[in-house]
Amino acid sequence: MKKLLTIAALLCASVAAHAADELRLYNWNNYIAPETVERFEAFCKCKVVQTYYGDNEEMLAKLAAGAKGYDIIVPTGNALDALIKQQALLPLDKAQLPNLKNVNPAYLNTDFDKGNKFSVPYAYTVTLMGYNDQKMKELGIPVDSWAAIFDPKILVKIKGKVTVLDSANELMGAALKYLGYSANDTDEKHWQEAKDVIIKAKPYWAAFNGSSYIKELTVGNIWLVQGYSNDIFQADVDAQKAGRKFRIRHGMPKEGAVLALDSMVIHKAAPRPDLALKFINFMLDGKNAAELSNLIGSGNPNADAAKYIKPEIANNQAIFPDKAGFAKLEMLKDLNSKQRRAINRIWTEIRAR
Repeated sequence: MKKLLTIAALLCASVAAHAADELRLYNWNNYIAPETVERFEAFCKCKVVQTYYGDNEEMLAKLAAGAKGYDIIVPTGNALDALIKQQALLPLDKAQLPNLKNVNPAYLNTDFDKGNKFSVPYAYTVTLMGYNDQKMKELGIPVDSWAAIFDPKILVKIKGKVTVLDSANELMGAALKYLGYSANDTDEKHWQEAKDVIIKAKPYWAAFNGSSYIKELTVGNIWLVQGYSNDIFQADVDAQKAGRKFRIRHGMPKEGAVLALDSMVIHKAAPRPDLALKFINFMLDGKNAAELSNLIGSGNPNADAAKYIKPEIANNQAIFPDKAGFAKLEMLKDLNSKQRRAINRIWTEIRAR
């Protein structure tokens, strides 16, 4: 019996030691380059264990249900706001983050986390238009305005060849920008105007599509989408690999668009906050940060990464907008419960029409 107990104790100690050498990363799928993970594992002499979520609501719901064991999470701004309000995060020990100096100041000190007490910028996407350059040129349709998505006079030329995101916040945000309002406007009269714009355009759209529109663009079934900048990049890469005669391009609307900034945070129940800080500082190194942009075409808040990013990505102003373009981008803010109910009612009516 004593021998069995000794063996059991050794096994428990072995499991504990193994767990102690793991960094648990709760992240979006395909949101870190495999070679970056391998290099960090060699650097920290640990194992990175990844778990994935498809959207912020899924991640927040899982945590609210009691899920634990994550060291690093990568929420978008409005979800970051929710996590901070829930007191779910550990304050950062910035003495352990010397590479924080590499972050472009434009992406620091946001409304979601003043002073970056809890968060460090990781990457961003812009919600804009993606289009088949061959078809848009043939039809003479300009792709520098949300009018291409919302104006029936334009849409009649491409009926059934357009998709929009299956997201109330994203679609309403685009309609509000098209009307000249802020994407974060909460005036219900303006929400009704945006709803009317969407309902008038809806008969010309093929679908609300937040997942398969990359493939639809790539094969040429769809010619114009409201989508995320990194997805548009991926659609073009796939089209080139398949030998298509067209390219998929980004269309930045002159009215402005929504920018989603994802940040690295440490959960309050993190088993290894020390490894989490090492990971954050590692990812703030310019070369490591650049690998994600080169992999998926994401925007990068790391100024030191610029020299490592492929020129065709770094020079794309839809991914890396200039000062004037950046000024027209907005991060979506979290809605209160009353506003959320109101937007859900509007969304239900839009989908039912």
